[in-house]
Amino acid sequence: MPAGYVIVEMNITDPDRYKEYAARAPEAVKAAGGEYLVRGGRSEALEGDWQPHRVAVLRFPSYEQAKAWYDSEKYAQARSERAGATLYFNMIVVEGVAAPV
Repeated sequence: MPAGYVIVEMNITDPDRYKEYAARAPEAVKAAGGEYLVRGGRSEALEGDWQPHRVAVLRFPSYEQAKAWYDSEKYAQARSERAGATLYFNMIVVEGVAAPV
């Protein structure tokens, strides 16, 4: 079964408020079987004009588990802590490729 990936681009405008979200979100991710692959860090555009302020990438065992994490009560609580802390917070879920046998 292919993994599910969550890709996020955000612009944090209230770092103090965002810290509350950042403290809660990892627990919700772990509880759903997910892990962070990218959480901020250095980035640069290699093609095109995309200039995100901050990027995160998460991996879950499946697309369905990624969706279940997003819909979970634990993550809903974390999201409520993020309200008002970002100019934008764009998130998608995408299915990975099946690993070769």
